[in-house]
Amino acid sequence: MMLAAIDHQSPAFRPVHPPVPQGEGACFQRNAQSVASYRCEVAEHRWINDRYKYLKLSAPADLAGATRPGQFYQLKCPTTNDLQPFLLRPMSVYGVGPEAGTIEFLYNVTGTGTHALASLPVGGAMDIVGPLGNTFTLPPGDERIMVVARGVGLATMAPLLQQAAGMGIAITAVMSARAPKDLMRDEFLRGAEADVHCVYDSDGSSSVEAMDTLVRRLLGERHHDAVYTCGSHRVLMLLQRILADHPGTRGEVAMEQRMACGMGVCLSCVRLFDREGDKQFLRVCREGPVFPIGDVVGEVEFG
Repeated sequence: MMLAAIDHQSPAFRPVHPPVPQGEGACFQRNAQSVASYRCEVAEHRWINDRYKYLKLSAPADLAGATRPGQFYQLKCPTTNDLQPFLLRPMSVYGVGPEAGTIEFLYNVTGTGTHALASLPVGGAMDIVGPLGNTFTLPPGDERIMVVARGVGLATMAPLLQQAAGMGIAITAVMSARAPKDLMRDEFLRGAEADVHCVYDSDGSSSVEAMDTLVRRLLGERHHDAVYTCGSHRVLMLLQRILADHPGTRGEVAMEQRMACGMGVCLSCVRLFDREGDKQFLRVCREGPVFPIGDVVGEVEFG
């Protein structure tokens, strides 16, 4: 994403072309061998609008080479006189590079952890752990993809756009926000060419019914090899219904879930999935955060 409100910003993800895994059940890339703890320096930290902040960190390690689109890091938020966040906070990567040690995050300031994070000064230090989780698949043979983003979910998928653009893949982008001032279109695209469609809560164009009509029309007009989403459960469920009518288009979602350890030990991020009739509880941090859209079970009843 091109941060219009950020001077001297770092470019987005450098395009990477990881090998496509072979064999039944192999879906996504993972580079767990690169997971480590890093002490970083805060290189840039500023507001983009009244809700979102941009954070650029620098570390004496090749974070750019180790990190793939869709992955996340656990961030140790600072403590203040009024705020004492205890757990690390999971945060999707917004961008890396061009320097090997540069990594970027875009976050919504909402709770204790992110309010404490927002107090970090430029030149300060921050500890992070990662990269964690798997990543989106983007085979070299793809010709056109669709991304459906809402809210902070755009930060998760911004690297995917950069990778697709670098591979010469055409992009259709459906962006959803409360109102035009919240959209962050330039921050999402970061210079990538795309056929962009913007919808808003303020005028009703982001309603489930309106988005159903829009997405079905776009998929009907051109073949899309894949649809990706993050940031809204109702959009996820909508895409699940739509893609059931488009078996030639695969769907992937980067799940957002509360986490504690981020490494699969505490089981706090478990969700229910349906894999060809086999109901399984999987850890979003470990088996995900990227899953096939069709595998996600929308509502879970216990008892």
